[in-house]
Amino acid sequence: MAAPKLWANSGDSHFLEPDDLWRSRLPRRLAELVPRTEKDPDGRWESIHVDGQVFRRRLPSLAQQEFMQATVAAAGSRDVGKRLADLDGEGIWAELVFPSLGMWSGSFRTPELLREAMRASNDWAKEALMDHSPRLVPTAQVSTMDIDDAVGELNRCAALGFRAVFLPVTPHPAQRDYHREEWEPFWTAAEEAGMVIAFHIGTEPIDFAAGNSIGVTYHGPGGAVLNYTETSFGGQRAVVKLVASGALDRHPDLKVLVSEGGATWVPFIADRMEEGYRQHAMVVRPKLKRGPREIIYSQVYASFQHDSSAVAAMTAMGFTNVLWGSDYPHIEGTFGHTQATLHQLFDGVDAKTRDRILFGSFAELFPDAPLPPGAHVGGE
Repeated sequence: MAAPKLWANSGDSHFLEPDDLWRSRLPRRLAELVPRTEKDPDGRWESIHVDGQVFRRRLPSLAQQEFMQATVAAAGSRDVGKRLADLDGEGIWAELVFPSLGMWSGSFRTPELLREAMRASNDWAKEALMDHSPRLVPTAQVSTMDIDDAVGELNRCAALGFRAVFLPVTPHPAQRDYHREEWEPFWTAAEEAGMVIAFHIGTEPIDFAAGNSIGVTYHGPGGAVLNYTETSFGGQRAVVKLVASGALDRHPDLKVLVSEGGATWVPFIADRMEEGYRQHAMVVRPKLKRGPREIIYSQVYASFQHDSSAVAAMTAMGFTNVLWGSDYPHIEGTFGHTQATLHQLFDGVDAKTRDRILFGSFAELFPDAPLPPGAHVGGE
């Protein structure tokens, strides 16, 4: 007898926007500056043109390229008309959708270009995703180069119906970091608009000048595992910055989600911050009205896809803001084996814990999103 289908809302997925999205929607003088690549005739190197800069990098081998192509195997990765069929087959009802082109934003150097590119992406996401189905919950994108631009675009997107704003785990290299007071207007605007701050791991600015590509920091022995593990740390650092600087303490209604980074790190970070705040109290600034653990456990959420330890974060460590995410359609995600993964993770787990992770925490962040078939939250 086949196992019953488990339905879930996903706190992590991605959509591959049209390749010409920015070129087709920006004025010509700006469209000429958006990223484009030119491959050398021998197919071993390419030149990347971004905002008046040219970077050279070695292309992956044919075998590596074929492996990476698996990320677009899902029919709905580029075709929104086929996406819901993919989700139905996997047992995913609603999902938070992160961008793909936004990974380039840290390499821009013209504030106007970044502002208008983010605006074009948001207009497209509303038309193509949000207006297509309430099951798709896209994240808005904002410039992290200019905070005034970021506040303006956040407010515009909130008025359009967005309920989350994607931030890279590290802002644009031209801007000060998230724990600095310059970001206070942005946290205020996000709290007032009810926008969830959605960090996604692995979104540090790309150092093309060093010959790196997305997700590549280390070369040499162990590089693949080093790079994959390294991606998880940026989300943890972002949370520590917002807690230690007092940003979340000053904005108790502001919610933060770290997607794809697992969940068991949250109790550890809370313990570490509690210890630091207590043991070094004489030099700690600013003083917080609430302890780091209380702030983190009430305002920080974390999503995972395969980690069996993530369930223990809730059942054994008391951190209840745990979400599951499919990472659709990426190769490290669960597409093609979502049901097997969900049963492996949740068979034998009590219903209250399972439902909290599969849709309860998601519903807390995005109360307007539809629940999976047969799901109930808060006695509904």
